[in-house]
Amino acid sequence: MARESYPTDLTDEEWAQVEHLLISHSRFGRKRKVDEREILNAILYVQWTGCAWRMLPHDLPIWSTVYYYYSRWDSDGTLNLVRSILGR
Repeated sequence: MARESYPTDLTDEEWAQVEHLLISHSRFGRKRKVDEREILNAILYVQWTGCAWRMLPHDLPIWSTVYYYYSRWDSDGTLNLVRSILGR
């Protein structure tokens, strides 16, 4: 069952603009169990609401996974690029 959207969620148009920055297509390794769009939605939720990572709503991915991607994308500059593209 799909979850109800939050005001901070990406629109389909916004996702189309940044998807290529976040999806890695590796020929090796196991298939990812997380949806990068949902990860970014959770990061945007934390940044907009100011909630603690551990207090993410239960219908978003688990906080530790979200924080892992946040740290990775923040340190390599991906989040800054996403913010500049989205204007958020």
